[in-house]
Amino acid sequence: MLLAVPLLALGVGAAHAQQAPALPEAPAVLAQPPASQPPAPPEAIAPAPPTSLPDAEAVPAPSTDAAAPPPDAVAPVEDGSAEATLPRDLSPWGMFQAADVVVKAVMLGLVFASLVTWTVWIAKSLEIVFARARLRRGLAIILGAPDLAAAGQAFADRSGPAALMVRAARSEAANSVAALDSAGGQGLLARVTSHLSRIEAQAGRRLAVGTGVLATIGATAPFVGLFGTVWGIMNSFIGISESQTTNLAVVAPGIAEALLATALGLVAAIPAVVIYNVFARSTAGYRALLADAAAGVERLVSRDLDHQRLEAAVMRAAAE
Repeated sequence: MLLAVPLLALGVGAAHAQQAPALPEAPAVLAQPPASQPPAPPEAIAPAPPTSLPDAEAVPAPSTDAAAPPPDAVAPVEDGSAEATLPRDLSPWGMFQAADVVVKAVMLGLVFASLVTWTVWIAKSLEIVFARARLRRGLAIILGAPDLAAAGQAFADRSGPAALMVRAARSEAANSVAALDSAGGQGLLARVTSHLSRIEAQAGRRLAVGTGVLATIGATAPFVGLFGTVWGIMNSFIGISESQTTNLAVVAPGIAEALLATALGLVAAIPAVVIYNVFARSTAGYRALLADAAAGVERLVSRDLDHQRLEAAVMRAAAE
């Protein structure tokens, strides 16, 4: 009986040993690697498991009002980008340098036209002053001469339209001496008048040389400046379309450059028109003096004819 109890215990232990699973052996990777073994590459290291993300409902969605930038926040960026391309110097010279090639050509042409206007004004003013003074002196000599011979002697060392009139009248009178007895003095007066009218017209044309340029500048300069303005504004609108902005800082310099062409056109045209009108009045006054000189020479010729007829009558009376 005592021997049966240990045997029974051994049998029960063997039965439990058969039913329990065998424990696995420890893996070899847990063992410490030797010092000479190289470390494992980064790809071999298993990535850490992703952390659990919070629920979408727990995270608040960003506000659309806060995400959209206000309009004022974008404007400084546009201003800064446009400021780098726009001219900082908005003086006339700075706008000229920043203008288009066509607008520059228009501006240079208008500046040249303005220089021509003032040059013609200075030159013609001096010419008119000297011509009027010389003609006044010649007219005084003609009106003070008793006859054509005395006037010819006074103009012996002088020049000008009055001297030419006196010389032409004396030359025609000398060539008509042979025909005076038979044809009379009417033909001589007609021929002298023809000579005097041509001298008068030639002197008037000579004095009016250069004033036609003023008329052309005064008539065309505003339209040339307007062409430059239209071209500049067209380029400004093209720049607005390319930059896709209507900011005044971008639009204003181009329009100012375009309007500068119109301003130069007016600067060239207004003085040209005023100076042309002044010269027209001065030329008309000069032509009036020429007409007075021609009339004085005609009176001298008529006086000489009367003297010749009187002498002829006296000679005929003495012969009888």
